[in-house]
Amino acid sequence: MGPSTWHPVAEHLTASGYQVRVPSLLHVGFGTPPFWPRVVDAVRDDLRQVSAGSPVTLVVHSNAGLFLPLIRSGLDHPVTNSVFVDAALPARSGPTPVASPELLEFLRPMAVNGRLPRWTDWWDDTDVAPMFTDPVVRQTVVEEQPTLPLSYYEQRIPVPAGWDDHPCAYLLFGPPYDGLAAEADRRGWRVAHLPGAHLHQIVDPAGTARHLVDLVGMA
Repeated sequence: MGPSTWHPVAEHLTASGYQVRVPSLLHVGFGTPPFWPRVVDAVRDDLRQVSAGSPVTLVVHSNAGLFLPLIRSGLDHPVTNSVFVDAALPARSGPTPVASPELLEFLRPMAVNGRLPRWTDWWDDTDVAPMFTDPVVRQTVVEEQPTLPLSYYEQRIPVPAGWDDHPCAYLLFGPPYDGLAAEADRRGWRVAHLPGAHLHQIVDPAGTARHLVDLVGMA
């Protein structure tokens, strides 16, 4: 997804006095594998606008969760907290596959010349429509999406040792991420539940912002 899915939350946090950056990862899927170094570069380049040495909190959504360990290790800023929002979890150690064998089996027939449709085009409209309450927002989010190569989902993401040696938390919207929220709880992380669909941050940005602040103790 594109950065517009997080702009409303960023606006609420900014209004509350926090400095917020929403790096765009839209061009990560262009070129050839491996793709993860471009994720790290995109975040590091965006954070150059933040004073060197300033501590940051990382917030990742969906499959971006798999890249958090590499992002943290590649930044020039100290990361004091990490929050996974309805997100995939990296392995505690060892490389993490971006997609399960079942998901890859689902995706492969969709690929045309090695490239997949936009994420919202994977599903029936009956699955997509409930994630949006505003047709204008839906159009913006849908049109902003990249078409990723199948090879993006075939990659395995390295996991630096000790990546989770700082406070981590999990914000759950709903299934199918409830199992991952339970895993986060088993890891000893703080876990909160804000019921909604996978893009609930665009439906309730104020509530999402409040939960993020609470989870990292910034209130």
